[in-house]
Amino acid sequence: MDIKAYIASGILELYVYGSLSEKENAEVYQVLQKYPEAIAEVERIEQSLQQLSGALAPEQSDHLFSKIESKISLENSTVIPIGQKRNNWTTYIGWAASVALLIGLFSQVNKNRVLRDKIVKNQIEQQLLEGKINVAEEDLSNTKAILSVLRNKDILQVPLQPQQVDPNAYAAVYWDKENEKAYIDVAGLPTPPPGKVYQVWSLKLNPLTPTSLGTLDTFTENDTKIFSLANPNDSEAFGITLEPEGGSASPTLEMLYTLGTVTS
Repeated sequence: MDIKAYIASGILELYVYGSLSEKENAEVYQVLQKYPEAIAEVERIEQSLQQLSGALAPEQSDHLFSKIESKISLENSTVIPIGQKRNNWTTYIGWAASVALLIGLFSQVNKNRVLRDKIVKNQIEQQLLEGKINVAEEDLSNTKAILSVLRNKDILQVPLQPQQVDPNAYAAVYWDKENEKAYIDVAGLPTPPPGKVYQVWSLKLNPLTPTSLGTLDTFTENDTKIFSLANPNDSEAFGITLEPEGGSASPTLEMLYTLGTVTS
C-alpha cells in the first residue's frame, strides 16, 4: 500500500469525523495497526479539532456581561441599531453552530475510539478462544494417546507402593518394553514443595543399581499427572524420590516416596 497516497485521500479525516460505515471503520483500523504514519495522521487530525475548539471558544462571561450592562445603562438609549443587533446575533449563531459541530465531531471521535477498543477486545477474545480450543484439542489428543497405551495388553503395569516418608503416597508405571517407554502415573503423590522435584528411577536389584529416567519438572502444570519417559533399561523395579530441582546423580533414599518391583 502507498501509505502517503492513502493519507492524502482524506479517508482518515472521514474516519475521525465518524462519516464511514462500520466496515470502512474496521478497514481503516487494520491500516492503523500496520502503519505508524497513519496513526500519527489520526492524532494530528484529532489535535487540530481540539485547537479549533479552543479558537472558537466564547468570550469570557464577565466580558459579555460588561458589554450588556454598558448598553442597558446608556441614557436615553432605547433603540439598538439594527445593523449592530444583526451583527451580534450572527456572531452568536455562528459560534453556537461551530460549537454544535465540534460537539458532534468529538462525539464521533469518541465513538470511533470505542469502536477501535471493541474491535481490539473482540480480536483478543477470539485469539483466547482459539487458544483454548487448540489446548482442549491437544489435551484430548494426548488423553486418547495415553488411554490407547494403558489399555494395550502388552503393556506391563507396575504398582508403586507407599514408603515411610508418606504412607498415603502411591503411583504406577506402565512399561512399554517394545518401544522402550515408561508412562508414570503420579496422581497419588503430593505436590512437591518449592525447590524440589520428583525423580523417577529404574532399578537393578542385585546389586542395587539405580538409573535415572528423569525428573517430573511440570508436575503442577500437568493435569493428568501422567508422564512419558524413555526407558531403555532392563528394569527390575521402579522408584520415585523427592530431589532438589535439577535432580540428583543418585536417589535420596530418605526421600523415597514409592517403590515397586517388576513381575512378569
